[in-house]
Order: sequence, then structure tokens, then C-alpha cells
Amino acid sequence: MAKRIFIVHGWGGSPRNDWVPWAKRELEKRGYRVYAPEMPDTEHPKIKAWVTHLAKKVGEADKNTILVGHSIGCQTILRYLQTLPEDRKVDKVILIAGWGGKLILDIEEEEEIAKPWLETPIDYASARKKANLFIAIFSDNDPYVPLKENAELYKEKLGAKIIIEKRKGHFNEGYGIKKLPVLMKILEWSTKGS
Repeated sequence: MAKRIFIVHGWGGSPRNDWVPWAKRELEKRGYRVYAPEMPDTEHPKIKAWVTHLAKKVGEADKNTILVGHSIGCQTILRYLQTLPEDRKVDKVILIAGWGGKLILDIEEEEEIAKPWLETPIDYASARKKANLFIAIFSDNDPYVPLKENAELYKEKLGAKIIIEKRKGHFNEGYGIKKLPVLMKILEWSTKGS
């Protein structure tokens, strides 16, 4: 049974932006079934709408399911995991430029949109039980996601393996990121171990 990978894009993103189209093509070449859903109202993301949409797209989560999130997509995945029944578990979760307790924003409107995401608690203990492996990738120069606080949070709360990339910004086109080779490397070594 081929593993299914779901890529959840970030706030203001789409399946056609950043490294997502490249990753979809590369992963399909490697035999994965890849889904990159268009998340609803991407400029004004809302927790319930995004989590519900992801749940509908995934259907039955199982040991052949891998979830990859970018930025707010990471939050969506963690919030989705905590809704799964106790006996459900995905294979692995890869969080790219994810944030929990700390986020740096430019304008007041963004702060209003981010507020529910920052203030509605994530049940990390529940989410942690729903995947065999968590990997979190951060950049050392992300202007929005403070590295230290978020890496420590994911390591402590999820037991995530932390990978720090050099000078990748927020892993988006604004920083010239249209490919993400580290994602392929992670899937290669983590699949060998599973």
C-alpha cells in the first residue's frame, strides 16, 4: 500500500506556491500518493474551517498517512491530530516553519487573524500520541517564527526531531525557496527506520 502524503500550505499560500508543486512532483516520482489541498479563505485562515477541511481530505488516517505542514499548516495538522480517535495514528508529521507560542507579525490586521491560533490551546499531549514520528524544520533567519522558542516547544511537547536549515527565511518564494531538498532527505532516512 503506497503511503499518502498530505501537504498543508501556509497562510496566504496555495498548492501552487512556494516549494509545494516541486515537492508534489518529486514525491510522486518516488511512489507516494500526494495531496496538496487548497485550504479555505487562505488570506483569513480560521481554525475550524482549516481543521475540518483537512479532516475531510484525509478521510481515514492510518499508518500509511504522512502529514507535512508549512507555517499555519503545522498548527492545522496538530489541531487535526487531537481530533483523531485514540486508536488512530499517522506514520509521521513534518512541520516546516511551524509556530506555537511565538510569532512575529508586521501589521495589526495579521495580529487579529493570528490571535485565535495563538490563544486557542493545542493539546500537544493528545497530538503527540497520534503519530509515530514528529520532525520540525526551522530556518535560522525566519523573520516570523522565532527559532529558539518554537524549536524548544516542539521538542519538549512533541518529542520532535529538530532540523535547522541555514538562511531559508520562512521557506517561501519571498526567500527564493521553490525547492525543499531537506524534505526528500527526511523522508528517505525516516522511511528506512520505519
